[in-house]
Amino acid sequence: MFFLSKLIQSALLPSNDIAFLAILGVLALLLWRKGFGIGLLVVATFLLAVAGWSPLGPALVMALEDRFPAPQMPASVAGIVMLGGAVDIHISEDRGSVAVNDNAERIFAVAALARRYPDARILLSGGIAHTTSDQAYSESEGGRRLLVDLGVPEARIELEERSRTTFENAIESAAAAKPRPGENWLLVTSAYNMPRAVASFRAANFPIIPYPVDYRTRPKDLRRPVSTIANGLEFTDIAAHEWLGLLAYRVTGKTTEILPGPRE
Repeated sequence: MFFLSKLIQSALLPSNDIAFLAILGVLALLLWRKGFGIGLLVVATFLLAVAGWSPLGPALVMALEDRFPAPQMPASVAGIVMLGGAVDIHISEDRGSVAVNDNAERIFAVAALARRYPDARILLSGGIAHTTSDQAYSESEGGRRLLVDLGVPEARIELEERSRTTFENAIESAAAAKPRPGENWLLVTSAYNMPRAVASFRAANFPIIPYPVDYRTRPKDLRRPVSTIANGLEFTDIAAHEWLGLLAYRVTGKTTEILPGPRE
């Protein structure tokens, strides 16, 4: 099921779909289906322009990022949960050095929170969320190494290395943390991923305080075209992944909310 879900996710990414339509158009032209081929190429070109240059992708990402504002920090925190996704485990393993990606702010945020709340537990949630990997180097292990390098005592860091999806992050984190009633737990993940993460943690009966990081958008991004098609496609792919993930979790009964919001 995990492999199938990853295959479906890849098939539904706008950038892949646009390329697929263009390839079909070229094949149709080569097979002397001129009208059909030109039609497919026109559609692919239009979609490429919309997804790559228009503010559609940033707008969809911004709607997710704005869902949970920065929290009012409590006086005490029992624990901090950081979701995996900041470490490229393939490059890290092959190069012998921890390689981070655009979600690296999660690492620095947890390091800062660890200093602010010296008694809080630190739980890193994330296994090997790739279908082609047979390596034992997990996302949580990469995060642990970076946090230790940043001065966080290794004894404070707990690893949850079974989860491969956001929903599994929530289930396995709840099992590992065993939060007690009345405790404050912070959830650190990218702002665009926070709605899906919150929906999952609520379904797992793990009350958390959202602590969003890794913002990608700003209001003025909606008033002008994206600078490059590559950037625009990245925004559109991120938005499609998260919005379709929210819908899929709800339809399959994993969560009870399509788009969760803050609770009083």
